[in-house]
Amino acid sequence: MPRVWDVPVHDSTRLRDARLAVEEAAAAAGLDEARTAAAALVATELATNLLKHADGGRLLIDVVPPPAPVEGDRSRFVQIAALDHGPGIADVPAALDDGFTTARSLGAGLGTCRRLADAFAVHSTPGRGTVALARVGTGTAGAPTACGVRAGGVNLPYAGAAHSGDAWTAVGSGDRVTLLLADGLGHGLQAAHASTAAVEALRQSAHLPPAESLGRLDTALRGTRGAAVAVAQVDTAAGTLRFAGLGNASAWLWEDGAWHCLLSRPGIVGVHRPRTLTDQLRRWGGDRVLLLHSDGLPGRRTPPSAPDLLSADPAVLAAVTLRDSGSAARPPRDDTTVAVLSPAPREGR
Repeated sequence: MPRVWDVPVHDSTRLRDARLAVEEAAAAAGLDEARTAAAALVATELATNLLKHADGGRLLIDVVPPPAPVEGDRSRFVQIAALDHGPGIADVPAALDDGFTTARSLGAGLGTCRRLADAFAVHSTPGRGTVALARVGTGTAGAPTACGVRAGGVNLPYAGAAHSGDAWTAVGSGDRVTLLLADGLGHGLQAAHASTAAVEALRQSAHLPPAESLGRLDTALRGTRGAAVAVAQVDTAAGTLRFAGLGNASAWLWEDGAWHCLLSRPGIVGVHRPRTLTDQLRRWGGDRVLLLHSDGLPGRRTPPSAPDLLSADPAVLAAVTLRDSGSAARPPRDDTTVAVLSPAPREGR
């Protein structure tokens, strides 16, 4: 089962932990020696920045699918997300330039990360904190998919566990991109087994509408604890979004300038599925964004709606949503995952 690495960074002793975690993730992703070294340096720089500029934070390290889902593409990327509740960065573009510093250092950290990573993005709000996100792999982590949809997500295991009971993935099939979020019942290895089974089963059924796909997943998860599962599918040729969910995974659609909740049915995939299940059908276009999250986040908490976040890398929106849902005084009560589908930026923008 895939691992997820949650590395709290509150003193310099954790820099080595961050590097070792990324090296393990790189081995799981099949990265060669050069890309492994690049990922390790990015993680070290981001962890160092957390200490210098934010009085600490956390690194979430995961092995993720390509942000541009293409049929048959099984490549994987190491994703490194640095989250903090620090003072924020007043001028992000300036901070990405070599030589910029507010800590009497060489000022090469973020610029180095941007050069080494296949995709790199920073979002910061003064007074609320910063999210820096890098993907390192062997494919095209920053390229838009042919059908104009991109996907991203973050996964936070409960209480620093090695395995999360949550999982997400995005799979391409022709003009369709399907996003899945699975929350295995409970947490720990058995929950991870159920959510991983859902991810593997989706790869065989991504060509099907979500409700029909959930039927296939229900069969695949028999014998596991079961999982709450949300499945969303964008068909760019038809301009449609289809959604179906079972259990307490939440779904939000940004539509007409506001977030709207898409309802899941009661049930547990692999344990109890309603006899009839139908897709919810919505229009999809360049102004739409879809966000899924597990119940580690409060179900009634509306996702952020800042324009720069809605147009950002979807994993950045996911990371900011997760960060803003909690704090050291209010830690997550369960595994927590946020996954996002959004339109790819138009060329020239």
